[in-house]
Amino acid sequence: MELKNAVAVVTGANRGLGRHLAAQLVGRGAKVYGAARRLETVDVPGVIPLRLDVTDEGSIREAARVASDATLLINNAGISTGATLIGGDVVDVRREMETNFFGPLAATRAFAPVIEGNGGGAVLNVLSALSWFHPADLGSYAASKAAAWALSDASREELAPRGITVSALHVGYMDTDMAAAVPADQKVAAADVAAQAMYGIEAGLPEILADETSRYVKQSLSAAHRPNAD
Repeated sequence: MELKNAVAVVTGANRGLGRHLAAQLVGRGAKVYGAARRLETVDVPGVIPLRLDVTDEGSIREAARVASDATLLINNAGISTGATLIGGDVVDVRREMETNFFGPLAATRAFAPVIEGNGGGAVLNVLSALSWFHPADLGSYAASKAAAWALSDASREELAPRGITVSALHVGYMDTDMAAAVPADQKVAAADVAAQAMYGIEAGLPEILADETSRYVKQSLSAAHRPNAD
């Protein structure tokens, strides 16, 4: 997909990776709607603020009505509560699933006919290496990202006949507020991840592995839970 003159909607565009995605899209000549719950928090130069709460289907439908010229949807908004699946508060588990899975699902359902009507385009889902690796202490987040990975794969097949490609962006730790407690040498720059996302969208890649962690975890999938030879 050519990003110059594309019309992008980026959820969670007011901070972290979303800000970098929005800014780089503007730099490549795209028209960009920066979506967030509060319009005043979107202050990226050249970006059009768009009210969108990924947990509110009514606001998603209204955003799709306003951004009726969209050809690219980036499902970036997400949360991490740190809840475990067994001992954690089920309210937090539900919040993560509502934000990280049902939010992108609702946005994709709302914007797919818009993108198709504008001649086709793309959807990018921002996922994680934890789509594949599921440590207990991040069980809720990992479960929501695993579900979003399934969403990416299934919707890719469903939307292809409608002229819409679907890419999944996987990354370990980024230098954002969500990973503030992680040592700096274990994190990659959000701007670098955004640049790889730009390339992946243009190339129509089904999966974009943005760092060594995501590449290692993906490569290790076939070796996981292998029974002992003896």
